Amino acid sequence: MLFRPQKIVCIGAGYVGGPTMAVIADRCPDVQVTVLDLNAERIAAWNSDTLPVFEPGLSEVVSRTRGRNLYFRPQAEGLAALAEADIVFISVQTPTKTAGEGAGKASDLQYVEACARLIAEHARGHTIVVEKSTMPVRAAERIQQILSANQAGGTFAVLSNPEFLAEGTAIRDLQQPDRVLIGGEDPAAVVALKSIYASWVASEKILTTGLWSAELSKLAANAFLAQRVSSINSLSALCEQTGAEVSEVATVVGADSRIGPKFLQASVGFGGSCFQKDLLSLIYLCEHHALPEVAAYWQGVVDINEWQKRRFAEAVQQAAVNRRVAVLGLAFKKDTNDFRESAALTVCRALLHSGCEVVAYDPRVDGQRFAAELGNPAQFSLASSAAQALAGAGAVAVLTEWEEFRSIAWASVKLSPGATVCDGRNVVDRAAVQQAGFRLRVIGSAPD
Repeated sequence: MLFRPQKIVCIGAGYVGGPTMAVIADRCPDVQVTVLDLNAERIAAWNSDTLPVFEPGLSEVVSRTRGRNLYFRPQAEGLAALAEADIVFISVQTPTKTAGEGAGKASDLQYVEACARLIAEHARGHTIVVEKSTMPVRAAERIQQILSANQAGGTFAVLSNPEFLAEGTAIRDLQQPDRVLIGGEDPAAVVALKSIYASWVASEKILTTGLWSAELSKLAANAFLAQRVSSINSLSALCEQTGAEVSEVATVVGADSRIGPKFLQASVGFGGSCFQKDLLSLIYLCEHHALPEVAAYWQGVVDINEWQKRRFAEAVQQAAVNRRVAVLGLAFKKDTNDFRESAALTVCRALLHSGCEVVAYDPRVDGQRFAAELGNPAQFSLASSAAQALAGAGAVAVLTEWEEFRSIAWASVKLSPGATVCDGRNVVDRAAVQQAGFRLRVIGSAPD
């Protein structure tokens, strides 16, 4: 008889854990879902009307399920739920190590290991432990070791169930996934987890593999996507020198059914919490297993991305007719409030280092947190609107493709005479900028 899990716990209420568990609770009303986190402030936000994560559609899903079969609790208050859980998801951060072996590239698993110890201490009966965080290959082996060494009467099966979410479309990605991947060596555990997703995902879209293949597949998917971004960005520089138009080149290349059009939009560079971190983890794994040629190949993807951001920042500096620069967009992409590894961080730091005064605006990012990440420099300030940021600026850097930036009324904007609009996302109305008398520089196009 098929075992249908009835109680699920997720450790970690961040960008992945919160939305994923909300959708599971929504689509599986017979299953009790509890989300735990050490950060009491974050849990309080999940239990409020102002969620800590902005995603289109998320608040509606949470409002339908919270208090019905979805619960957000501080970790210390949720240990009873952990003891009763059939499945425990580990969805905590796996940042790049800053010290020790592999520093600067390898994934830091200290939070994952702490979760494994917590589960081993409090779980009872048989528990399926699921890696939801992005892990390096064979991380499950370490989790299994900890569970075996610390178990207090329970037994465990470890599965890998990596997320393939894009911030800004995470709810849609969860509700209508391209695929769900479950990796594991315990057939019964795989079937149990599969039964949860089968509540709304077609069986042919639920893929099963071995543990190590599942872990590597997540790193590989992000590496391939990042590679496409760096590839088109490398061509954007050549287009600017030759007079070719990168958007036209991308359209032609993307029309090839073997290639396709996605992730071929030239930009100031990729950001977010996943691409660079996962690439660095992949590079470290290749180096660790004595594959220097493979490591160098993927390192090139990272290097092009960093070069593209530096190149754009230099263009803004050179274009500025005074020291005031307006930065439009701090999030790493539209429809999210996440600015981790965003191009805006790199560009703002470069502008500030060169002596520019930066006035920034973003409709969703917490500007105070962004400023704190920069070190709260005196030359950095926040505007409450795009118009306020643009007033008196000698140059403009468009760094996030927010829809409102497409419809700026440039004729009424009070930029400094001779100012240049530097579009790092190819979103501004080119004709409107030029008709307003401003110069224009767009990634992948010959400058005015």
